[in-house]
Amino acid sequence: MTDLDTLSVNTIRGLCMDAIQKANSGHPGTPMGMAPVAYTLWQQFLRFDPADPIWPNRDRFVLSEGHASALLWSLLYLTGVRAVDPDYEVLGRPAVTLDDLKSFRQLDSHCPGHPEYRWTSGVETTTGPLGQGVATSVGMAIAGQWLAAHFNRGDFTLFDFDVYALAGDGCMMEGISSEAASLAGHLQLSNLCWIYDSNRITIEGYTDITFTDDVAARFLAHGWNVTTVADANDLGQVSRAFHSFRAETERPTLVLVHSHIGYGSPVEDSPKAHGTPFGPEGVKATKRVLGIPPDADFHIPEGVPDWFARGIGARGAELRTSWDRMFDAYRGAYPELADELERIQRRELPDGWESALPVFPADPKGLASRDSSGQVLEAVAKAVPWVVGGSADLAPSTKTRLTFGGAGDFQPDDRSGRNLHLGVREHAAAAVANGMALTKLRPYWSGFLIFSDYAKAAIRLSALMEIPTVHIFTHDSIGVGEDGPTHQPVEQLAGLRATPGLLVFRPADANEVVETWRVVAALRREPAALVLSRQALPTLDRTRLGSADGVARGAYVLLDAPSGQPDVILLATGSEVSLALTAHDELAAAGITSRVVSMPCWELFDRQPREYRDQVLPPAVTARVAVEEASTFGWDRYVGDGGAIVGMHTFGASAPLKQLLTKFGFTPERVSEVARELVTAG
Repeated sequence: MTDLDTLSVNTIRGLCMDAIQKANSGHPGTPMGMAPVAYTLWQQFLRFDPADPIWPNRDRFVLSEGHASALLWSLLYLTGVRAVDPDYEVLGRPAVTLDDLKSFRQLDSHCPGHPEYRWTSGVETTTGPLGQGVATSVGMAIAGQWLAAHFNRGDFTLFDFDVYALAGDGCMMEGISSEAASLAGHLQLSNLCWIYDSNRITIEGYTDITFTDDVAARFLAHGWNVTTVADANDLGQVSRAFHSFRAETERPTLVLVHSHIGYGSPVEDSPKAHGTPFGPEGVKATKRVLGIPPDADFHIPEGVPDWFARGIGARGAELRTSWDRMFDAYRGAYPELADELERIQRRELPDGWESALPVFPADPKGLASRDSSGQVLEAVAKAVPWVVGGSADLAPSTKTRLTFGGAGDFQPDDRSGRNLHLGVREHAAAAVANGMALTKLRPYWSGFLIFSDYAKAAIRLSALMEIPTVHIFTHDSIGVGEDGPTHQPVEQLAGLRATPGLLVFRPADANEVVETWRVVAALRREPAALVLSRQALPTLDRTRLGSADGVARGAYVLLDAPSGQPDVILLATGSEVSLALTAHDELAAAGITSRVVSMPCWELFDRQPREYRDQVLPPAVTARVAVEEASTFGWDRYVGDGGAIVGMHTFGASAPLKQLLTKFGFTPERVSEVARELVTAG
C-alpha cells in the first residue's frame, strides 16, 4: 500500500502531466521534479486556510518560476481553495475546478499558462518574467514586518506571516533576483524563504553552458541562511529545511533543492523535459513508474482530498479561526488600529484624509513639481498611516523622504519606519513596491524618469495586476540640462502611456500636483506614474485660469479665447503649460485667439464622455499645437491631421536648460510661429 504522502505527491504529478498533455502546451518538467517540495510546504508548513484565501495573516506562496503553473493549479484544486470576488468576498465555489484543470491554458480557464493575480484565488502575484516573483516576495516580507511593528500589541500577535517563493535557475540568472536578494539580506528579512529548484536545465540546454555560479556562496555573501536538500524526493530532508527556516530569526533563508526535472518520465534530467508535453506514450510510461493507472486521466485516488483536508485544511482553519477571535478582542482593546486594519484590507483611506492636502498660492517663480509633490506626499502620508515607500537611492533628489515626527526608516532595528531605502536597484524597487501593494499597504517608490526603463517589467505588472502601486519619477525632460542625453528622458513618457491600465500624470504646477495626489491616493485597482520636474514651474494664478481640479478629468481648458471660439488650440503638459500660456499672449498680440488646454493625464481624458472631450477639444477647431519636451509619439491622436507637435525628434544634449530650450524649439516664439502657420494654412 502506498503511503498517503507519496500518493498525494504522485497525484499532483499526474494532474500536472494530464493538464499539460490535454492542452498540448506547457511545462511539465518542474512540476514533476518539485511536487514533493511543494506538497511538503503546503501540507505541513504553510499557514493558509483554503476556505479563506485572503485571511490577512496567511503565509504567502509565490510561484516565481511561473511556467510551472500546473503545479499551483493542482495544489489549489486538491486543497479546495475557495474563490474570492473583486470586492474581497469569499465565494462558495472553488477557485479551481477539475474542468479548469482540463482546460489548462485555454480561454476563460482559471488555470492560465502562468499565475495571474485576480484571475484565480490563491495566486498571490502574477509571475511570468523570471525573477519578478522572488523580487515581489521581498516586498511582501517587508510589508509583513511593517504590519507586525505597526499593529502587534502585547499578546495580540496579529501579524507574523512568512513568505515563500519557489524559483528556478532562470530566476537566479535574472539580475532582478540579485538586486532583491541583496536588499533582503541587508534588511534581515527572516520571514522570507526562497526555494531554489536547482534542476540544472534551461530552454537552451544544460545550465553549464551559461550558468556556473556558486549560488549558495552568493547568498551567503548576501547575508542569507542557506540550507541544502540533496534529493527533492526525500520528504524528510525537505521538512528539515523548512524547520531550519522557521528557526532562523535574523536572516532570510535560501533552501537549495537538487531536483530532477521531469522526474519519472522518459526524458528525466533532460532539456526535453522543460517545455514540451511528454506525449501520450510518455505520459503512460511515467504513470507506470509512479504507480498511477496509465489509462486513467486526471486520476484522484480515494483518500487524497481528505488527506489534504486533514492537513492544510484543518491547520489553516484552526489558525484563521483563532486569528479571527483574537482580532475581535483586539478591536475592543484598540478600536482605532482595528479600523485602520479593516480599511487597509478594503483599500480604503481614513475619513477626512483630503483635508490634509495643501493649497499653493500663485507664484511666478513657483517651485519644481518634485518639490510640491514632496510636500503633498508628506501631508498624505501623515494622514494615511499605511503609506510607506522610498526611492532607489535618490530621495534627496526625488523629494520622497518623509520627515514628519515618527516617520523613521525601515531598517533591521526598526520595522516601523515609513521610509524605505531601496538602494541603486530600480528594478527591484518597483517589484518590492508591488509586493507591498499586494499586501494591501499603499506603497510608493521613486527614481529618475530615465531609469523607468530599468523598472518597466515591474511597472507593467502593476498595471496587469490592477494594484495601486505609485511610481514617482522626477527629472522628467531635457530640463535635466547639463547631465546630458543619457539622463534626459525622451521616449519614456510614450512607453509609460502605452501601458494599458497605468495612469500617467505630468502636472503643470503645484496645484495640479495636489489634484494629482487627490486622484492617485484614492486609487484601489490602478497604478499611477507621477512624472515631475527638476526645474521650477510657476504656480499658476487660478483666479484667472481654469481650476486645477480639472486634473481628475485628465485634461481641461486652462485659458480660453475671449469668445470661447479659438482660432487654435494649444495643448501641453508639465513644464510646457506655462510656455503655452506665454504663447497664448503672443498670439493674442498678433490678433490670433487661442485656447490653452492642460492635459496632465491622457488616460483619464480618454475615459471622459464624448461630450466633455468635444467641449475641451472642439472638432471644428482643427488648428492644434501640442507642446511637450518628449517624443511626439501619440500626440497625433489629439492634434489630428491638421495639427502640429512641438516635441523631441532626437535625443537631447548636454547644456544649460535655456540653451536646450532654444535649440529644440521650446520657446514661446517657436510655438507661436507654428500656431500662426496652422491658422494661416487653414
